[in-house]
Amino acid sequence: MIVQSRLAQSKNGPYWDLKLQDKTGVLDAKIWPPLSSEFSELLPEQFVFVQGEIRSFRDRLQMVVQRLQFLESEEEICWADFLPVSSRDPEEMLLELENLCRQELKYSPWKKLCKKVLQDLEVRERLLKSPAAKSLHHAYIGGLLEHTLSVSKICLSISELYPDMDREILLVGALLHDLGKAWELEGSISRKYSDQGQLLGHITLTLEILEPFIQKVKDLDRELVLHLKHMLLSHHGEYEYGSPKRPKTAEAMILHFADNMDAKLSTMEKAFDSGQQEGSNWSQFQPSLERYVYRPVNTASFHKKKQENKGVAKQCSLPLKE
Repeated sequence: MIVQSRLAQSKNGPYWDLKLQDKTGVLDAKIWPPLSSEFSELLPEQFVFVQGEIRSFRDRLQMVVQRLQFLESEEEICWADFLPVSSRDPEEMLLELENLCRQELKYSPWKKLCKKVLQDLEVRERLLKSPAAKSLHHAYIGGLLEHTLSVSKICLSISELYPDMDREILLVGALLHDLGKAWELEGSISRKYSDQGQLLGHITLTLEILEPFIQKVKDLDRELVLHLKHMLLSHHGEYEYGSPKRPKTAEAMILHFADNMDAKLSTMEKAFDSGQQEGSNWSQFQPSLERYVYRPVNTASFHKKKQENKGVAKQCSLPLKE
């Protein structure tokens, strides 16, 4: 799939500067003269068959396109072929979230609210496809559900250590904290920010989207609603990270740290996907973390080695008698 295209000028004439993408990643590509003159228009989100030669340019791989053919029919296009996908089935994760709400929520209005949100057809359709971000953490189909499920489990686990915490509002806040991200990015395969995503951001969008659902749950206490809204508004923690408010309750603080921890750990897990420094256990520099990431030796590898050695018979170094 073409994700970016630009007609530029070289000393030999106009050429096309492209970025091509499938689920394995993004590749820079060039169409040089005279082949470039055969294409009057190349647009983002067009699907093409390409053939070419891979070369290294400034330490980056690049395709020099020798043949490009437009796909005649896009009816059978599967997004999962062109975007990274969660290792877990999104339908399965959505079901697990619904089960968590049924099992953990005892306060009937909370249960009603979560049920109304998760059973809404538009919400479900968007959740099943949405990434949690455009390029940082969980940036793949099903990523938003994966992140939401992880944050929900982290919040529930932390509440076990602090029994005075409101366990139920923690789960509701975790479930809903990033709902606006399903509207922040366009449904297109290129994952551009929508107009409302650019102008409002996902935190504001979350509150706007939730308000009609909240109004339908008549017996939901207004004090609880106020606390929930504060948690949603403050989950980025600090003003400089896009939070309109900073956490002012223990539950809001827990949600912020759970969200941040899952996002950071996901980024660290993916740090080696784009390669690592040659001959070392260090990743390439990670701009979002402002650091390199190190891959340490895992304790489990020593257990495995010990088990393997148990099955090896020890040999006697003494000379054998004739």
